[in-house]
Amino acid sequence: MTTTIEARPAESGMITVMRRYWAIPVALCVGMAGLILFAVGRPESAQWLISVYALIIASIYAWRMVRKLLHGHLGVDLLALAAIVSTVIVAEYWASLVIVLMLAGGQALEDYAGRRATRELSALLARAPVTAHRLGVDGSVIDVPIDDVSRGDALVVRPGEVVPVDGTLISSFGSFDESSITGESLPVEHSTGSLILSGSVNGDQAVTMRATEVAAESQYQHIVALVQSAASSRAPMVRLADRYAVPFTAVAFAIAAAAWLVSGDAVRFAEVLVVATPCPLLIAAPVAFIAGMGRTARSGIIVKNGGVLERLSRVKTAAFDKTGTLTYGTPVVVAIHTANQISERELLGLVASAEQYSSHILAATLVSAATERDYPIQPATHVTETTANGVTATVGGRQIVVGKRSFIGSEIDGDLAVAEGVGRMAVYVAIDGRYAGCIVLADRVRDNAAETLAQLSRLGIRRTLMLTGDQAATANTIAAQLAITDVRADCLPDAKVAAVQNIADRPVMMVGDGVNDAPVLAAADIGVAMGAKGSTAASESADVVIMLDDISLIARTVVIAKHTTRIARQAILSGMVLSVGLMLVATLGVLPAVAGAVLQEAVDLFTILYALRAVAERSESLSQTVTSGTCRGRTTSTGHRA
Repeated sequence: MTTTIEARPAESGMITVMRRYWAIPVALCVGMAGLILFAVGRPESAQWLISVYALIIASIYAWRMVRKLLHGHLGVDLLALAAIVSTVIVAEYWASLVIVLMLAGGQALEDYAGRRATRELSALLARAPVTAHRLGVDGSVIDVPIDDVSRGDALVVRPGEVVPVDGTLISSFGSFDESSITGESLPVEHSTGSLILSGSVNGDQAVTMRATEVAAESQYQHIVALVQSAASSRAPMVRLADRYAVPFTAVAFAIAAAAWLVSGDAVRFAEVLVVATPCPLLIAAPVAFIAGMGRTARSGIIVKNGGVLERLSRVKTAAFDKTGTLTYGTPVVVAIHTANQISERELLGLVASAEQYSSHILAATLVSAATERDYPIQPATHVTETTANGVTATVGGRQIVVGKRSFIGSEIDGDLAVAEGVGRMAVYVAIDGRYAGCIVLADRVRDNAAETLAQLSRLGIRRTLMLTGDQAATANTIAAQLAITDVRADCLPDAKVAAVQNIADRPVMMVGDGVNDAPVLAAADIGVAMGAKGSTAASESADVVIMLDDISLIARTVVIAKHTTRIARQAILSGMVLSVGLMLVATLGVLPAVAGAVLQEAVDLFTILYALRAVAERSESLSQTVTSGTCRGRTTSTGHRA
C-alpha cells in the first residue's frame, strides 16, 4: 500500500509532462514507425506518415503564430514553419521530423531554463505562510487561515515556522532567521515588545506574539506581491528581440532564395531554412532578464520587471533624497557641552535616566548614546513630559529638566552658536535649577554613501544630484561631505517631480525612502525605494525595492543590470551570427537537411546556456568594488523637542 501511494505523485507528474510536451513522445513514436516501415521495404508509407505528422505540427504552430499576431506580437516561428513545409515538399521528411522534435524539445528546454532562472524569485513565494496558530483566551491553539488573523490576536509560532504576520513578541526571548527579509545571514535575537517581521523563520523554541498588522498589510506579503509582479513581467528587451526577427527572417529567406536560384535545386532552399530558426531571438532575452532578476532577489533587491534592468544598464543621472537615503535618518550625539563643573559622563547619564521612559525619538537616541558609552542610567521618579518641549524628572534626589532652551529657563550662557549649528539640534539640561550644559545631535552621512557615489560614477553615471525638503544650509552641509554639487533644497514633492522631469541627461534614477518620495519615484525613469521597512507608498511607486537598509546595494543593482543586459545582447547576437554562418554553409550544398536541423538545435542550446550566465556572479574586478556597508535601522521622527 505504501509503495502504491508513493508512486502516484510520480506517475501524475510524468503524465503532466507528457501532456504538456506531447509532441515529443508522438514524434519519437512516428519516427520509430517510420523506421519500421522503411525496414520492411515501404519507404513511401514512411514518407507519408512522417510528412503528415510534420504538417499537422506545422499547422498547430501556424495557428499559434496567427493568434500572437492578432494580439500584437510578431510570430517569429515563421522560419521554422517554412523549414518544415519546404523539407516536406522536397521529400527531406526525416529533416522535417527532426525539426518538429527539436521545436518541441526547444519549448521544453526553454521552460526548464525559465524555471532555472526564476528559482530565486519563486523561493519567496513557496515559503509564504497560509495558516496561523491563534491562541485562545482559554489557552487553546486554533489553526486559522492567515487572512483571518486580526490586529491584536495572540499567535503561537512553532520552531522552524515562518512568522505569518507582522507583530510584537510576547515571549521573553526569541531568535529568528530574517535572511529572506533583510538579508541578514545570522540569527537575530528579540526580546519582549520587539517588532517581528512576517517572513522571518522562528528558531528552535516556540514563541508567542501579538499581531500588529493583518496579512495583506504585513511585510512578507508586500514582498511576495513585489516578487509576483517581477516574475510575471516581460522585458522591453524581449520586444526588441521580436523586432530583430523581421530583418533576420528577411535575410534568411534572401539567402535561401539565392541558394536556390544559383544552384537551381529547391532542396538547397530547404537546407538553408532548416538552420535559420529564430530560437535565439525567442529564448535569449527573457531567460537572461529573468535570471538577472533572480540575482537581484538573491541580494535582497526586488526588481519589478526586466525592462527596469535594461533601463538601469543605461542610467546616466542619479538623484537622491537626503534623509534616510544618503544619511541614516536618525539623529546621533555628536557633541556634549557641559557647564558648572558637570562631567560629560554625569550629564549624559542623568539625561538618559530622565528620558528612559519617554517614547520620543530623541529620548531613544539619548538613552542609546548613554548605553553605548556605558554611562550609568538610574531609576527616575516624578517623571513629567511636556509634549514637544521636554521632560522633568527626579534622579537620585536631583531635579533634572531636559528639553528646549525655553523650557529649562533663561539662565543659559555659553557659545550657543556652536551647539545650534547648521544641521544640528541641541537638547539643553538644567540640574536643580542651574544650567548644566547641552547635548548636540545631528543626522550622519551613511558610512558607505561616498564610496557608493564613486562606484556609480565608475559605472557610467555622469550626473548626481540631491533633492530634499530640508533647508539649503543643512542640505549643502551633507552634500559637501559627499562631493555633490547639484543640490535642490526646500523641495516639496511636486518640486522634486518637476526637477526630475526637467533633467535632460536620461535615463534618470531616483532613490528615496519616504512617503513624500512616492511621486518622484513614480516620475523617474527608474525609481528605487530604500530599506525593507520603508513606506509602502514609496515601495509601490518604485521600480526597484532594496530590502536592506544599505545604500551600496544601489551600485550592486546597476552592476547586475549592466551584466544582465550585456549577456542578453551577446546571446541574441551570437545566436544570430551562428545561424547566419550555418545558412552560408548550407548554400554550398555540403550540409544535409537532417544534419542542419541538429546543428541548429545545438545553436539554441548554446544560446540558452549563454543567457543563463546572467545568473552567475561576475568575476570582474568591478563587482568586487561593491562594498557592504553597515546596516542600521531607521526611525522616522515626527517632531523635535530641540
